[in-house]
Amino acid sequence: MTVYSGPVFEMAVNQFNVIANHLEIPFDERDRILMPKRAVTVSCPIHRDDGSVAVFEGYRVQHHLTMGPTKGGTRFAPSVDIGEVAALAIWMSWKCALVGLPYGGAKGGVNVDLSTISRRELESLSRRYMQEMIPFVGPHTDVMAPDMGTNEQVMAWFMDTYSMYQGQTVTEIVTGKPVSNGGTLGRREATGRGVAHLSKRVMKELNIDPHKATAVIQGFGNVGSYAALELYQFGLKVTAVSDHTGALHDANGLDIPALIRHASTHGSIAGFSNQLAFDPAEVLTLPCTVLVPAALERVIDAKTAENLKCRILAEGANGPTTPEADLVLDKRRDEIFVIPDILCNSGGVVVSYFEWVQDLQQLFWEEEEVTRREYQILNRAFDQMLARAGTDKISHRTAAMAIGVEKVRAAKNTRGLFP
Repeated sequence: MTVYSGPVFEMAVNQFNVIANHLEIPFDERDRILMPKRAVTVSCPIHRDDGSVAVFEGYRVQHHLTMGPTKGGTRFAPSVDIGEVAALAIWMSWKCALVGLPYGGAKGGVNVDLSTISRRELESLSRRYMQEMIPFVGPHTDVMAPDMGTNEQVMAWFMDTYSMYQGQTVTEIVTGKPVSNGGTLGRREATGRGVAHLSKRVMKELNIDPHKATAVIQGFGNVGSYAALELYQFGLKVTAVSDHTGALHDANGLDIPALIRHASTHGSIAGFSNQLAFDPAEVLTLPCTVLVPAALERVIDAKTAENLKCRILAEGANGPTTPEADLVLDKRRDEIFVIPDILCNSGGVVVSYFEWVQDLQQLFWEEEEVTRREYQILNRAFDQMLARAGTDKISHRTAAMAIGVEKVRAAKNTRGLFP
């Protein structure tokens, strides 16, 4: 029996079992590695603008604290539940271990439809959530970051609430803050830049001319938009993008800078062009060189995997590909180069780590230094993944996750049962 349930958590368990079988981990060790150390569920009451009181349910899951504090985003969305949050925390653990960060994975969230609350209500909810989490988080216990439905402003409210409780400014309690509040240059762009950087690495491996290449972006939020911009500036034609409001397609290439300006002003791609409107359900299966799923989990199932027409699958989202789809992609290894999510989107947590380090030291870097160090870490992890996949003759996802799980397992075994 477990408190965790749902398709996303089951997917995380299935992925872990594949890796555990590959690594031949004894069965009596598996729950110790997989199951989260701590899960917190809180009620977050706030005063609505009309004077009424509403209560929202919030969560935080800390997967393990064996290698340092936990680290992970906080999402505000109606889909949030304890199973989804636990799965995301588990994936974050493998991700941090893969790229060599001194963290365990964590994730949090509030079950809320942001379209139904005002900015003042959002501030109240953000502050109340952090207030409820104060006994369980800290700069050396659990460091929060933004995720779907949260942003720099929410992180500033989190930091301010925690700081008021401590009686002093504690910038290192969250990352992804505004630069004016102790954030780091390059954090906002970090995940999307990392997705594009690794895509470019693969194009170089495959001898693909960027000026003859195309990209499709599913999800045009923070990650998708910056990935699109970096690929556009590298010379690729971005032929299609989509978000929760619809999709746009132009075989000659979209004007990505103009689209980003529009989305920044209007909150979505809706209204950019009626002539370029396209069926969002068909975006993932469009012919392209680089496909970036940068939205939600489980968008690529087995049927979609069979119909993919990309050369490179760069997973900007967490868990976009189901285990059933992985079986299909494994058979298509020679056709589709997969950059698995725990590597592909790890630029965000890498630069969050840099932000945490800078806050602890009160010594800040220039953006060029942040980006250079980010790419250095991504390149190292990419090379390790490729080498492992080639040596063991396994998929890139299995190789990347095996490296991460091995590191967590080794740390737990050497420290013992307590942490």
